[in-house]
Amino acid sequence: MAVDERKEGRGLLGEVTVTLETGVDARDPRRVALRAWLGAHPSPSGRDLADAKLVAPAWPEPWGLGASVEYQLVINEELRRAGAHRPINPIGIGWAGPTILVAGTEAQKSRWLPPLLSGEEFWCQLFSEPNAGSDLASLATTARRDGDEWVITGQKLWTSYAHLATWGILLARTSNEGAPQNGISYFVCSMKIPGISVRPLIDMTGDHAFNEVFFDEVRLPADSLLGQVNDGWRLAQVTLGNERVSLSGEGVLWGRGPTARDLVELVRSQHLALRKIDRDDLVRCWSHGEILRFLRMRLTANAVAGKVAGSDASLRKALADDHGQEMMTLAQRFAGSAGMLNDRGPGGSGGQEGRSWSWGFLYSQALTIGGGTSVVQRNIIAERVLGLPKDLGA
Repeated sequence: MAVDERKEGRGLLGEVTVTLETGVDARDPRRVALRAWLGAHPSPSGRDLADAKLVAPAWPEPWGLGASVEYQLVINEELRRAGAHRPINPIGIGWAGPTILVAGTEAQKSRWLPPLLSGEEFWCQLFSEPNAGSDLASLATTARRDGDEWVITGQKLWTSYAHLATWGILLARTSNEGAPQNGISYFVCSMKIPGISVRPLIDMTGDHAFNEVFFDEVRLPADSLLGQVNDGWRLAQVTLGNERVSLSGEGVLWGRGPTARDLVELVRSQHLALRKIDRDDLVRCWSHGEILRFLRMRLTANAVAGKVAGSDASLRKALADDHGQEMMTLAQRFAGSAGMLNDRGPGGSGGQEGRSWSWGFLYSQALTIGGGTSVVQRNIIAERVLGLPKDLGA
């Protein structure tokens, strides 16, 4: 955790670090209480963190603390300081959970949210289809009511970790009347019931994360419907809005992985002798990283002030995707001929570090496609930020 190392006197916590990332004093009662809890739970489990409402502290009671953005940042600092890790359940915590909070009944919240937050039940997203990726409203998977059940038929594509998931958030067509988006409903689907087939898609990194999922007359109970019939498009916007935010973290691989600062430090530590064009490109890449870092700070500041993000998440994601590919391509170039191997990074760095840079270069090719393509993001920016018409005839 980056902190200002100046100390002032001694208090209940021993030597007191006065200034931290958030600027919130270490003697702040919230920070004191967090450190006391973490002291009593030195290796908290996902269930411990969920019970303490620290997994998604911004969520309302009883699932979270209704925490302000500043308080959330304090919690993040203290968890990092203690080496405590939240459960890994990105789609569940980041996308499904907020949508269930918006539209779920109390029974649905009680059933799905506790194991979602604790990481005991892993989630996937069943939105994209072979002919409905960027044009999600044209999805063809159907859901028809049959007594107390919904019968699902169709196919989904690019479903991350469907082979591991317990639950999935599913969009299916329940009506063909009116505009395409008006006939879509939103379901929560068990991934362990008869009729579901999951087939692996191996990506260019050699990993198996993506899948195609087939639904052959899959029967879901009536209470699998989230919200109202034919209101799924509105709820999908809630999910996708949270998705864009969660894909805009600090690292260049959708919030994970290294930053341009890390690349500069690696070049320095490896004592690479760069050509002038390489130095210029590295400085440009670093500058782009700093611009994105300041944009992220502005988004955080706006959130602290209670301002609505609007289309800023799409703006940052569009810029961050290009930057991620720029940086990883540059790192691959700095690796030279060693970059043709799958365990070598800039300067010929080997081991886990070398493998991570090589893997990152391959993975970065997906950045401008996943989570909303760059074309979609720029359309959103053009229409909602610049006020341009949807097409030339509008």
